[in-house]
Amino acid sequence: MLRWWVSVPLLFCAAAGVSGFSVTTSTPNVKVKENQGADLTCTYSADFGSPVRLEWKFQDLKGTQGYVIFDGKPTAPYADRVTLYGGSNLRFTKLTRQDNGRYDCEVSGNNQYGEAQVQVTVLVPPSAPVCNVPATVTTGTKAFLSCSDVDGSPPPTYKWYKNGTPLPVDPSSMSAFQNATYRLNPKTGNLDFTSATKVDSGQYYCEASNELGSQSCKAMAMEVRDINGGGIAAGIIVALLLLVLLGVAIWFAHKKGYLPQKSKTKSKPNVVYQPSPLRSGDDDGEFKPKSSFVV
Repeated sequence: MLRWWVSVPLLFCAAAGVSGFSVTTSTPNVKVKENQGADLTCTYSADFGSPVRLEWKFQDLKGTQGYVIFDGKPTAPYADRVTLYGGSNLRFTKLTRQDNGRYDCEVSGNNQYGEAQVQVTVLVPPSAPVCNVPATVTTGTKAFLSCSDVDGSPPPTYKWYKNGTPLPVDPSSMSAFQNATYRLNPKTGNLDFTSATKVDSGQYYCEASNELGSQSCKAMAMEVRDINGGGIAAGIIVALLLLVLLGVAIWFAHKKGYLPQKSKTKSKPNVVYQPSPLRSGDDDGEFKPKSSFVV
C-alpha cells in the first residue's frame, strides 16, 4: 500500500512534465558490522521550493514497512540511536541485524516529489549451523540432509563435505562424482539423495559461509544398508511359532479344565393339573371338585 502511495506523485510529475528536480544519495549500498554506526545520505535540488517535506522510511527483508523520520523527528523505535544531520541525512549510532533492509528518502514540495533508496546490509558472521544427517538409510530410498544458520548476515551459503572432501554443487562437473545421485542447494543447505547407494555411506558435515567468515557443524555418519531379507524371514517364522505355541497352550488348558466352564441352566419341572374322572351315579356328569390334586 505504501509503495502505491509513493508511485502516485511520480506519475503525476511525469504527466505534468515537471523537470529540474532530483533526489540523490552518495551511499546507495551501505555495509556495516553489527553494533557499529553508519551514515545514510540524501540530497535534493532547490527546485522543490519551500517548504519541503522530508521523510525516511524503512522496509525490512520480510517486506514490513515503517517510518524512521516522520514530521522532521525520529520515530519511537529509532529515537535513541538516529539523528538527522545536514537537514536530510540519516545517522545511525548503532545498527543491528534487524536493521537489514531498504531505506527510502522521500522529498516533496511545490507539487513535486522525488526519492532515493539506500540498501543497508548489517554484517554478522554465521554461527555453527544446525545439521541433520540420518544415521541409516535403506539402499534405493531417499535420504535428506539439512543445514541451516539463522545468524549470518548477509545470509550464508552452504557447502557439504563427505569424509573431508567437499561435494561439488554439480556432480556431473567432476569425474569422481558423475555417478552420484544427490542434489545440493548452496542457498538452502539441503543435500538430497534421490536413490541412496552403499557408496553414499560416510561421514558428512556442512559449512556455512559469508564475507565475515565460516562455521561448520560436527561430522555425522550415514550408513546405507541393503534390506535385511534374512532378518525379515526370521521374524515371520518366530511370529508363527509363537502363534502355534499359544494355540497349544489354550487347547491344553481347556482339556485340563483350567479354563472356566459355561454354566448349565436347570429346567423347571412342568406342573400338570389332572381332573378326577367322573364316577357312575353322578348327576348328569356334573363336575364336583375333589380335595386332592395329582402333580
